[in-house]
Amino acid sequence: MSVAFEINDLHHEHSTRLTLLHVNNASATETSPLSRERFDQLIAAARIALSVTPAAAFLLAFEQSDNYDGGHFLWFRRRFDKFLYIDRVVVSETYRRHGLGRMLYADVFKRAIELGHTRVVCEVNHRPPNPVSDKFHAAQGFEEVGRATIDDGAKTVRYLAADL
Repeated sequence: MSVAFEINDLHHEHSTRLTLLHVNNASATETSPLSRERFDQLIAAARIALSVTPAAAFLLAFEQSDNYDGGHFLWFRRRFDKFLYIDRVVVSETYRRHGLGRMLYADVFKRAIELGHTRVVCEVNHRPPNPVSDKFHAAQGFEEVGRATIDDGAKTVRYLAADL
């Protein structure tokens, strides 16, 4: 039995948020844990907030002028005038290896172009390593534009950019 996946605007999709919050927090090592209140705040502030039904995945992205205080986002803001920053893309373990990440990124790239952006940016863990994410982002055309060590040296991230 195959599942039909559909991308929805998470700004207007309230019924699946609690499930998607659990999906996020199950992947907290790769992203970061969120409270329900913070998750709702991020969705409200994000220029692009997408979900894949049935509560299989979500993606949050911010424009350079959005009201967002994330440290990695601010790193890009200090260096680039215009960009779309992918803060997090999370796929439920049940639905991994179904192409949902590629589907979400293709949709975000299309929306970025429609918004007049020429660059999409993000960060991925370098230490601890995340080889699946590295391979995925390389296949999407991302290249490293910087690095930072955070959490008192416990984590290093690679800052990536893809030109559209």
